[in-house]
Amino acid sequence: MSLYVDADACPVKEECIRAADRLGARVFMVCNGGIRPSAHPLVETIFVTEGPDEADKWIAERAGPGDVVITGDIPLAAKCVAAGALVLKHNGEALTAANIGNVLATRDLMADLRAADPFRQGGGRAFSKQDRARFSSALDRALRAAAR
Repeated sequence: MSLYVDADACPVKEECIRAADRLGARVFMVCNGGIRPSAHPLVETIFVTEGPDEADKWIAERAGPGDVVITGDIPLAAKCVAAGALVLKHNGEALTAANIGNVLATRDLMADLRAADPFRQGGGRAFSKQDRARFSSALDRALRAAAR
């Protein structure tokens, strides 16, 4: 069992390390750079070459059954779900074979709406303590399920 973290813009890296430490899971923090490598013995920081989607490609090539992937990138999540990995967004939402199609369609629709109206740009609300707690609980469940 491995935990793959799409780490460039991940707000829950520390939560991932703590959860993996409790269960003895190996963690791969995959990024293009800009994060400090962890000294934790279960954490390996992977720096991929510069370029679009290089971190995503690295994760997608390796994640499979028994692994957990943390990402906000929906196309990467779809590839990992298809490969049999458990996938969580940063807010703790599980992306599964049952919902990934709808999530991809919504993502594409929102991209089209933003392209049609340049004043309609995201933003959203700040990442809260409740979001972190919800993510931590979902990650514990996912890691325990992956370990089975």
